[in-house]
Amino acid sequence: MSKSSSKVPLEKIDNYTWRIPQKYKSGMRVPGRIFADEALLEKMRTDRTLHQCVNVTHLPGIYKYAITLPDGHEGYGFPIGGVAATDYEEGVVSPGGVGYDINCGVRLLTTHLAEKDIEPKLAELADTIFSSVPCGLGSRRKDFRVTTHELDRLLVEGVQWLIDQGLGWSEDAEHCEEKGSMKAADPDKVSTRAKNRGLPQVGTLGSGNHFLEIQRVDKIYDPEAAKTFGIEQQGQVTVMIHCGSRGFGHQICSDYLRVMERAVHKYKIVLPDRELACAPGTSPEAQDYYQAMACAVNYAFVNRQAITHWVRQSFARVFKKDAESFGLNLVYDVAHNIAKVENHNVGKNKRKVWIHRKGATRAFGPGNIEVPADYRTVGQPVIIPGSMGTSSWLLTGTNKAMDVSFGSTAHGAGRMMSRTAAKRRFWGKDVKRTLEQRGIITRAASFVVLAEEADSAYKNVDKVVEVSDKVGIATRVVRLVPIAVVKG
Repeated sequence: MSKSSSKVPLEKIDNYTWRIPQKYKSGMRVPGRIFADEALLEKMRTDRTLHQCVNVTHLPGIYKYAITLPDGHEGYGFPIGGVAATDYEEGVVSPGGVGYDINCGVRLLTTHLAEKDIEPKLAELADTIFSSVPCGLGSRRKDFRVTTHELDRLLVEGVQWLIDQGLGWSEDAEHCEEKGSMKAADPDKVSTRAKNRGLPQVGTLGSGNHFLEIQRVDKIYDPEAAKTFGIEQQGQVTVMIHCGSRGFGHQICSDYLRVMERAVHKYKIVLPDRELACAPGTSPEAQDYYQAMACAVNYAFVNRQAITHWVRQSFARVFKKDAESFGLNLVYDVAHNIAKVENHNVGKNKRKVWIHRKGATRAFGPGNIEVPADYRTVGQPVIIPGSMGTSSWLLTGTNKAMDVSFGSTAHGAGRMMSRTAAKRRFWGKDVKRTLEQRGIITRAASFVVLAEEADSAYKNVDKVVEVSDKVGIATRVVRLVPIAVVKG
């Protein structure tokens, strides 16, 4: 049974910002900071979310505060929706601050089509995508294989390797975080077991909350930013892909958690929770993890790129035209579970830090050199997917986020109940029927996953986005709603 956070003290800063005072627990190096409205905060109190935020404040070298974002809920070590920055020289790196699904992330494609253009063939399109993109636990694509040597290359080169194989367009890499390839990747730091798990799963959606949606633009909040990103009118069709590094990233996390548990004793690090196992950032253990994690980051970028290629092929097959004629341009691909080396303002100084984003989206503002050149006037695209059958959002990062959240914002709706609880409460066939009664075509590998991912098992993503917008750590641009859903 999860421990409630109901007794964790909170000081209200404003309607959407709360502080856990540093004096609350011995060993806290900084305060906790929570971004949430009253309703979202109430949910956080029912599980270990706030306790986990407090635990993160104990990490050696942590700067400013441990952050929990509005979609925050209980996770492994860090809360999901957690952000922390530790000093590059004196701080630590913790796999629990990244999670098991390394670079679980999301990408958005725009089209030149309106909903009325694809409605007559929408069911056929959903079927074609469902048959082209392997979905579900352990899924693999039989006609696409990489060798061990090719796997090592894609782990280093990322999206560009796949584009060079003909599975993408030359401009795709420019619209990925890190341009689709973290430079620290070293396949020699990855176990044989992880590689064996990764070999057959490139280009697969997987299971759980991962999805592929055909969507329509429901409402435009910022026409200038929307046009910059390729969205010009309501009813325009988009495609969203949400998945991660599959068993490959999971195995890397498992491997290095064992390494970090030994490192905690070696370096005499005192922690309130063994799930926060970590090592000094400059240590061999942390460096090895970071280089292996970067491989998983690149694997996930490649995974989403391969799926993008098969989505484009599906449009071409169903509508009997070249994919380029429909647009299907990549707006952006952003990571949700990642650790990186970045520079951030701490007091009056710029500090080099290990930034941990777990269930959090990078949200850099206008002018930042890390933002693609064609978006730099408006800021980085931020993509926040909703739960199945609900809205998703396109936002922009802000310069305020650089000051208050280490350039980060929320990553999704955040769960309200566990998958086990959802399966007890919902019946997959009923979920499918309800979605289709609302006009949302649904294709899924099993009815079980539909029960696990029922809308009511999640928080209201519109509320999560509203908090991000009100706090100023991301600004609303476009609201998207699904017209067809493909689930693992």
